[in-house]
Amino acid sequence: MVERSTQSLDAVFGSLADPIRRDILTRVSSTPLSVNDIAAPYDVSLAAVSKHLKVLERAELVIKERRGKQQFVRLAPEGIKTANDYLEFYKSHFSDRIDSLAEFIEKENDNA
Repeated sequence: MVERSTQSLDAVFGSLADPIRRDILTRVSSTPLSVNDIAAPYDVSLAAVSKHLKVLERAELVIKERRGKQQFVRLAPEGIKTANDYLEFYKSHFSDRIDSLAEFIEKENDNA
């Protein structure tokens, strides 16, 4: 299954529970952004955005890089991959069950 500890997965999914953090991930997935650029569209303080970034960083979903005086944030694909691997494990179980249910319903309809 997934190599990552439960505590790490809790951090990932806890991070994804917040709409601002999900939006930040979406925005940095295509290009690294400065912290100021990240904060601009939100009606919260820069300190609040910094806290969101720390949560994402602890969950290993983003990486901060210093370029001169600015810090840039980019997506950390490994953190996203771990969450995806975890969900894929369960998706395969549900897919098998849904396929079995569909076969059962089809047989019942044929017998009716």
